Amino acid sequence: MEISAAGVNNDYVMTAAQIGSLCADETDLTANLANVSALLYELLPEVSWVGFYRMTPDGTLLLGPFQGRIACTRLERGKGVCQAAAISGRPVAVEDVRSFPGHIACDSASRSEIVFPLILTDGSVWGVLDIDSASEGRFSGRDAELLEPVAAAVNAVVVRYFLKGYDEL
Repeated sequence: MEISAAGVNNDYVMTAAQIGSLCADETDLTANLANVSALLYELLPEVSWVGFYRMTPDGTLLLGPFQGRIACTRLERGKGVCQAAAISGRPVAVEDVRSFPGHIACDSASRSEIVFPLILTDGSVWGVLDIDSASEGRFSGRDAELLEPVAAAVNAVVVRYFLKGYDEL
């Protein structure tokens, strides 16, 4: 099933439910995030990269599980779309990454990007879900709203991991 423009709200709600089911019985966060990135990469139309970066103690975002082309391993604090979402604690959608101040071009073909912060129950940012597209204008503020159930499902997977007291990655 690939998500189409028709019925997109329902498709995203169904995808969120799939994420919950996919991760329900697995306790390893890396395995769960790897499967989530694969699911989103297959289902979301016009995406070239889907993955995760986790926050390190020094504020750097470190590459986690992903699908797509080779990625930047570390994203310095305060630089790029991922850091903007992590610092603000809110989703950031960029229709044209070339116009985003400080954009980090991990993939020169990337033209549009949307990033969701993953926030723990204490309010700290654990990391981000990053989705890129080679199509300019692919992501907008409306996509941030539409993808909210998906981002919330991913966030729930991360929060559950820490609430259950599993070991750090």
